[in-house]
Amino acid sequence: MENFPVISLEKLNGEERKDTMEKIKDACENWGFFELVNHGIPHDLMDTVERLTKEHYRKCMEQRFKELVASKGLEGVQTEVKDMDWESTFHVRHLPESNISEIPDLSDDYRKAMREFALRLEKLAEELLDLLCENLGLEKGYLKKAFYGSRGPTFGTKVANYPACPKPDLVKGLRAHTDAGGIILLFQDDKVSGLQLLKDGQWVDVPPMRHSIVVNLGDQLEVITNGKYKSVEHRVIAQTDGTRMSIASFYNPGSDAVIYPAPELLEKVAEEKNQVYPKFVFEDYMKLYAALKFQAKEPRFEAFKASNVNLGPIATV
Repeated sequence: MENFPVISLEKLNGEERKDTMEKIKDACENWGFFELVNHGIPHDLMDTVERLTKEHYRKCMEQRFKELVASKGLEGVQTEVKDMDWESTFHVRHLPESNISEIPDLSDDYRKAMREFALRLEKLAEELLDLLCENLGLEKGYLKKAFYGSRGPTFGTKVANYPACPKPDLVKGLRAHTDAGGIILLFQDDKVSGLQLLKDGQWVDVPPMRHSIVVNLGDQLEVITNGKYKSVEHRVIAQTDGTRMSIASFYNPGSDAVIYPAPELLEKVAEEKNQVYPKFVFEDYMKLYAALKFQAKEPRFEAFKASNVNLGPIATV
């Protein structure tokens, strides 16, 4: 198995730009994942976010998780648990409007650091979308416009902790799934591993690296590229010792954005053979995904193909 793709963004500014763009292209086409270093987000900000996330978990969430485990009898399970995950989470919305001030138990320092981190991630996500446009031969800004809808993109963060698990063979940290949205930026623990992706029928570890951002592509980019880029199944394996931190930020289309394959990427052959991905409103896709998250993505696409109607032109900025 070849090495997991690690890409240094600062190399885009010099002689290695062409090679770096090629690495990004290969990662998008063959992995659906890559790991970014030298991405421009200050390391001291990342250290602050990590410290405050771990403090918040210990103070406000750890005991609740232990009580949940006890109430469900999870520590004594003898057979595989297929209807829940070994994770403790909360969600923050940043766009179209932030709800961070409404989330209970967060310290002022934590809210401030998360706001700053989210702004940096939003900028990085949009930069990455333009790099994808360049590799795909789409005009700069195409993907951002495709995500825009009437109020701009949806952007939010899932903050998760995966505590030590006595039966990791029977309870997954997070069951296998693809991500429904657009482009996902993950800041993960650099000491406790667990994230795996499915490549060529094998589960491959996503290596923990200090101060890196792991990027993966969601279902919407698969649709817009008409399958040139694919969203990839991934999961989290719980560990017997150590709590793994995961801060995943999802840069998604606006709820009323109309998603469909970019006309420039449709080949005549695909159209003739009806190998064209469907057209739908993002919110409708999310409703279907909510019920079927841990099932294969293909039936979701097929369901929309079967119900396709003329949804009109895409909204632009």
